[in-house]
Amino acid sequence: MAREHEVEVRWTSWSGETLEVLRLGWEHAGWTAEGVIGGLDVQYAIRLDEDWNVRQFVLFRDLDEPDLWLARDVAGRWGEVNGVYRRELDGCTDIDLVSSPFTYTLPIRRLGLAVGDEAEVLAAWIDPESLHVAPVRQRYTRLAERRWRYETIETGFDIELDVDEHGLVLDEPGEFRRV
Repeated sequence: MAREHEVEVRWTSWSGETLEVLRLGWEHAGWTAEGVIGGLDVQYAIRLDEDWNVRQFVLFRDLDEPDLWLARDVAGRWGEVNGVYRRELDGCTDIDLVSSPFTYTLPIRRLGLAVGDEAEVLAAWIDPESLHVAPVRQRYTRLAERRWRYETIETGFDIELDVDEHGLVLDEPGEFRRV
């Protein structure tokens, strides 16, 4: 832990080709997550309010300015930096960034489910290579104090995840592990 309200974690892919470094901290009455995904040469930042609601997402690949910038207002409407309203993202509450184990943490922390409870969410799924963004239905079930089931409803993809005391994923079977 770098500062009192800051955590840094690292994940590597099982193949060792990709490494994500995440710094999560509390500032200005909200959470800021800053990540670097090696192998993809991607940097991102997610700004969250105190209840873990996504307010802003930026992604950098090869430009000084963000390659992708999305913001969500208090009414749940998503827009881009240039003011373009992203109607197809209406109802999305979370970010699901491909290749980032961190983004599981967003609904895990926001939902505050009791053991045995489940909830469906609509997430803005983001492919960092193509910058394609699309809504995706997901289900989170709290199986134990620090164990969750994640499902992508349309595809039937389903995994169980263990998390640490901060709600950060330890391992994603076959994909990522904490280092």
